[in-house]
Amino acid sequence: MITALVTGGTGFVGSHIARELVERGYQVRILRRTTSRLDAVHDITCEHVVGDVLDMDSLLAAMDGVDWVFHVAAVADYWRSDPDRIYAVNVDGTRNVLHAAEQQGVKRVIVTSSAAAMGFRDDLRPVDESVRFNQDQHLTPYGHSKFLAEAEVFRAIRRGLDCVILNPSVIIGPGDLNQISSSVVVEMARGNVPPTIPPGGVTVIDVRDVAAAHVSAAERGRTGERYLLGSVDLTHKAWLRLTAHAVRGRMLAIPLPAWLVQIVAVAADILRKYGVPVPIEGNQLRLSTRMVFFNCQKSWRELGEPQIPIRQSLEDTFAWYKAHGDV
Repeated sequence: MITALVTGGTGFVGSHIARELVERGYQVRILRRTTSRLDAVHDITCEHVVGDVLDMDSLLAAMDGVDWVFHVAAVADYWRSDPDRIYAVNVDGTRNVLHAAEQQGVKRVIVTSSAAAMGFRDDLRPVDESVRFNQDQHLTPYGHSKFLAEAEVFRAIRRGLDCVILNPSVIIGPGDLNQISSSVVVEMARGNVPPTIPPGGVTVIDVRDVAAAHVSAAERGRTGERYLLGSVDLTHKAWLRLTAHAVRGRMLAIPLPAWLVQIVAVAADILRKYGVPVPIEGNQLRLSTRMVFFNCQKSWRELGEPQIPIRQSLEDTFAWYKAHGDV
């Protein structure tokens, strides 16, 4: 039987991957820290190994006898995190995982990157896997860190390690303990979402579809390929309206011009620089003015199409947060 290790296995995406692996009949081991919350994995039949992607010895121990490694651990809440830690965990941690996998003879490594590691197009066509990172690294340390992490993966592939890279777009769904992408559901339910709408949009996907794509990538993904994961393109207005419907709330939709959002972004950056706590981050606001859409046809063809409608995803997310007392 194949044994799979999931780094970051107690987190939002990692826990769903672990669950999907178990449901498909694989033996699962998760790597977690001593401080990790276990809410998302308490009912999953899997082995727990305490360690850290920055601790090489713990990685070697965790990968002993492992066939597949799903490297999911990362700093994803970039607007709350110091850039140095983002680069340390996302880049150095990835390098450590790859070297440990090579030393332990792991057969395949599935690396969770991000659509943020892709570049932008000047036209309105959706971005596909061929568009290289072309953003200002100082404005998006998270995206840049994922781009550098992918460079480590391609180096490992050239050394002979079998790796596949997955690039999820915005992920929502039940189990987002740290309220990263799904935080909009909580804030909408609490009535904290402002009535203003930025002019851009994003590609969205349910976390369970992301997990299914990861396992499919291990089973039949092509070595050295990147796969963008996304389900549907939504303007921010459409996404917030769907969210309001899911939480049975109301929302106003006052559109903001892009130039005004840019001014607010600069103000947010200045306030954060001087230690003033603000709930928004400049680069998030800048991105919100763009149509950040992705062409995910490649993953649909090779790994399977997403199955969960975004409306259902939002409703399930709200129900999960409600059951856990967050709303």
